Amino acid sequence: MGLGNEVQKILSWTSVCGNLGLHLIWLILHLIINIWYSVLGIARMMENALISSGLRKSYNAVNISKVRYLAVVIESEEARQTSKVLELLRWLASIGIKSICLYDREGVLKKSQEAIIEGLNKSQKANVEGSGHGTLLEHVSFADTLLCHKHMDLEFVSFADSKPAVAKAANLLFAKHYATAKPEKPNFTESDMSEALQAVGYVGPEPDLLLVYGPVRCHTGFPAWRIRYTEIVHMGPLKSMKFGSLIKAIHKFTKVHQNYGQ
Repeated sequence: MGLGNEVQKILSWTSVCGNLGLHLIWLILHLIINIWYSVLGIARMMENALISSGLRKSYNAVNISKVRYLAVVIESEEARQTSKVLELLRWLASIGIKSICLYDREGVLKKSQEAIIEGLNKSQKANVEGSGHGTLLEHVSFADTLLCHKHMDLEFVSFADSKPAVAKAANLLFAKHYATAKPEKPNFTESDMSEALQAVGYVGPEPDLLLVYGPVRCHTGFPAWRIRYTEIVHMGPLKSMKFGSLIKAIHKFTKVHQNYGQ
């Protein structure tokens, strides 16, 4: 009995020491990871500040002609922050983006369409009547950009736009190939679906670049047939958006060589 008790005590002590050791290792790894991400965060903040101030010369000249159509996906809860959406649009205007598609899953942006356009018009009027000189942060003034480009084309899209499009396209294909005396049974291809969507009036321009603002790294239901060759970049929460990050994402996209396959 004595020997058995001693062995049991040794095994119990070994188990406790092992658990403490594993817990200590986990705490050390957790600390290292936290320090690493903190360093990365500080580095990003410094880089954003340098880009925004114009000190990073390589980001001062962005070939904006490659971004003919830009899509911005915003998480629906964050899309309620109209002031932040307007600030983002002003930044995009200062960069020189002319055509933008705004999307959120629940259609918050579509409901705020009038307020957003009114806010942009007020900003334009205020800048034109003011000094007309933008801050260094914007590189060029918002007023000058609007005067050069005359206007910004905005499209508002929600998940509700996708459902009727797919349903109508499917009904068209059904009527064409199955609801006849001698129904055909083809293997539908991407071009067949594209033609059907075009026939029912749901084919819009395909964005060159799609920026996602929100906690989730996905397009949250943006019409899939419009992003076949679109570059998707996750930008983080809208509330913590940075002008430097926006410039960096667009600049990086313009420097990438794209090969379009079949």
